[in-house]
Amino acid sequence: MDKNTITGIILIFAIFIGFSIFNNSRMTKAYKEVIEVADSLYAAGDMENARAEYINALRYKPNQPEAVAKVNEINRILGFASAGKSGAKAEIVVNADSVARIEKTSVSESDSVRYGAFGSAVRGDTGLITLENSKIELKISPKGGRVYSARIKDYRTYDSLPVFLFSGDSTVFGFNFYTVDNKAIRTNDLFFEPVSGTEPVIVTNEPQSIVMRLKAGDQSYIEYKYTLAPDKYVVDFDVKFKSLKDVIGSNQSSLTLDWRMYLPQQEKGRQNEEYYTTIKYKYYQDEVEGIRLRQQKEVEKADLPTKLSWIAFQDQFFSSILISKEFFLNGVVTSTKTPASPKYIRYYTAEVGVPFESSDESNIGMKFYYGPNHISTLKKEGLQLEQIVFLGKNITGWINRFIIIPVFNWLQKYISSYGIIILILTIIIKIVLLPLTYKSYQSTAKMQVLKPMVDELAKKFPKQEDAMKKQQATMDLYKRAGINPMGGCLPMLLQMPILFAMFRFFPVSIELRQEPFLWATDLSTYDSILNLPFTIPMYGDHVSLFTLLMTISTILTTKMSGTTAGQDQPGMKLMMYAMPVMFMFVLNKLSSGLTYYYFLANVFTIGQNYIMKRFIDADKVLATLEENRKKPLKKS
Repeated sequence: MDKNTITGIILIFAIFIGFSIFNNSRMTKAYKEVIEVADSLYAAGDMENARAEYINALRYKPNQPEAVAKVNEINRILGFASAGKSGAKAEIVVNADSVARIEKTSVSESDSVRYGAFGSAVRGDTGLITLENSKIELKISPKGGRVYSARIKDYRTYDSLPVFLFSGDSTVFGFNFYTVDNKAIRTNDLFFEPVSGTEPVIVTNEPQSIVMRLKAGDQSYIEYKYTLAPDKYVVDFDVKFKSLKDVIGSNQSSLTLDWRMYLPQQEKGRQNEEYYTTIKYKYYQDEVEGIRLRQQKEVEKADLPTKLSWIAFQDQFFSSILISKEFFLNGVVTSTKTPASPKYIRYYTAEVGVPFESSDESNIGMKFYYGPNHISTLKKEGLQLEQIVFLGKNITGWINRFIIIPVFNWLQKYISSYGIIILILTIIIKIVLLPLTYKSYQSTAKMQVLKPMVDELAKKFPKQEDAMKKQQATMDLYKRAGINPMGGCLPMLLQMPILFAMFRFFPVSIELRQEPFLWATDLSTYDSILNLPFTIPMYGDHVSLFTLLMTISTILTTKMSGTTAGQDQPGMKLMMYAMPVMFMFVLNKLSSGLTYYYFLANVFTIGQNYIMKRFIDADKVLATLEENRKKPLKKS
């Protein structure tokens, strides 16, 4: 590297360090401003708003002891920590380790009058009932009759714990409606009675069910029926409203289904996992859409005014999907970041309208999918569920779906090591792109042969006002030598969709999850050979070896390619070497499978360039130029 390049790289690092100092100062200032507001509200006795501001301050500086202590103190003052507090109020418990939402375990008996015909269900048994097969284990709670936890059996978290899509009282699932005597009912707060018994149900040979009923009289009830088949991730969920036409107002043609859950962190790289965590939904007989990836706002909300087929609460590699056997009328979904919680990465909510007919018996058919974001598994369930896996838009998605994934699936039938599969996949891609690569290299190499002549033209026309003359003379030189200046660019542009496709493919491929190769313990997340005692802005707190190798090989590829006319300018040359360093900062936190692929691609490019260099005859290029100089230049 020359002096200008080294200076440029030093300046880039200086900018990153300066940004880190500036950002830390900005966050500290914002934290202090919010704390001042919170302290003033606390002094004035406005505890609820003070509590909200202290929690807001923790978003700028998580786990600050003074803010945590204040929130816990106000919790005690307001009675959030009191077991005797009535009502189904939610409590935010903040400590140095977590921010989690906890629901009360029961509705106070004194509130039974509020629930009218459902008053007898304000208390009940809290014992969980197990429904499981070889793929998933569900715990069903009598409170709300809902799924209390969902565990996927074949997978573990990054720290070797069981994978729970959700677990605990913080999850909400139930119908909200009004009775004929204007009682507000939330079935999530009331206790269902198990009809099928409380013994664990283990599904092996044929589908089995658990039935729960929320009674509103001797013969009136709401029934939840969960049916699980062997070796399936899908649970049938059938709801029956029996003899409730005198309980639920006849003017109600729809009910609100309320679904809320905290999404726990499952992967090693939290930031990378957050990139691919979102809510997806499918409009009835229409397209799949969703809240955008890499959510920037603290809260993202989507109003869904038309019919829906399903809603998915999606993590990077796993999803909980609520599917209607007919359709939902409409819905509203929100995704909230939880930066102050080391355990959870999102808080999801969905309120959907469900068609309801007031009669002696009304039935609603739904299904749950609790499982991995595995494309072939999702595709078997229909309704375009596989589209929750984002593989890119337009041509990028097309390349992944119809070329990369079929080749990848074919290779994994015969090869168990995913590192070797990526190696072979890289070779196949390089062979397919070889004609374009050769065309690009050929054009670039010819331009390098003519570079001394282009430099002479620059000396001949040194003045700024002669720039047009210099440009015309340069184009004349290329034309006489039979070189198209764009000949090196177009083939490279045609290769870009492949590069973008791989960028989308590797981070969402569950096949790579926790698959080791060489020093990388998990190809779906970053490989770390050194954990830093500090965090570098944008780069992170670790050193990824595959990312370093990719960066070094990219710089070597750039250096071996040499420079053509225009690329030897100080600014352009600096940019050529600075770009790999900038990509190193971006890719250090991403999938090691991705950086391993880019490293392999660079290694093969270096080899290709070395071989193709032998096919470029500089003397022949110059001879063509001299021969064409004797001919009059044709006007275009």
